[in-house]
Amino acid sequence: MTAIAMHSAALAKRSLIKTMRTPEALIDVTIQPVIFLLLFTYLFGGAIADGDRHAYLQFLLPGMLAQSLAMGGVALGQNLNADIEKGVFDRFRSLPISRAAPLIGAVSADVIRYLSVCVSLLLFGTIMGFRVETGVLPALGAVALSIGFGLCFCWISVWVGMMVRTSGAVQGIMFLLVLPLTFGSNVFVATDTLPGWLQAFVAVNPITPLVEAIRGLLVGGPVAGPLATTLLWMGGLLLVFVPLALRAYSRRA
Repeated sequence: MTAIAMHSAALAKRSLIKTMRTPEALIDVTIQPVIFLLLFTYLFGGAIADGDRHAYLQFLLPGMLAQSLAMGGVALGQNLNADIEKGVFDRFRSLPISRAAPLIGAVSADVIRYLSVCVSLLLFGTIMGFRVETGVLPALGAVALSIGFGLCFCWISVWVGMMVRTSGAVQGIMFLLVLPLTFGSNVFVATDTLPGWLQAFVAVNPITPLVEAIRGLLVGGPVAGPLATTLLWMGGLLLVFVPLALRAYSRRA
């Protein structure tokens, strides 16, 4: 194992221990997604799906999975920003470790948050009546794809966390990004029900192919095309925001 991998793993363990000692920090990836699923299913499901709430639940849950993962990364940027303000990263700089290790370790530890989203939504969705229609292996593939996209998308939050002055500002900026992407997509309604100008935005929205791929893996439908597009977006996010985050971190810390 290379030095950077060892250092990142050690710092990821630190982040996981911190999370386990403050389980309330997981509320946004456990209870909050379930509340959203309940609200949208029972408040809007009857109107959107002509009274068939079960059909809407089958449509909604894969989309909620993608939305919750995108929103789950907001806390990472906030936490990193707070650590910088507390001087934690000054201590890291005094250690003989790779400069990138603190960020890579923090991102790696976020796997537990994204796994919590998947388990919470799929477990509670099953209680509500959601059923996987494709089998165990495709469902595991949907979970793996969701977590992978979340780990790539969260580098935007890392970059913002390195750029702004306060953790509160991280939340505000990230919600300005995440809310239009998730609501301006096919998470809640089919794309063909939207006005033409919004359909054009949905077509280039990275959340859209992710939702389509997850739906295909969980309840059936096209998978290959949306999956390929999602993987391209994941690669693009890493190519753009990992260097930006590392550069901002070098300047900030």
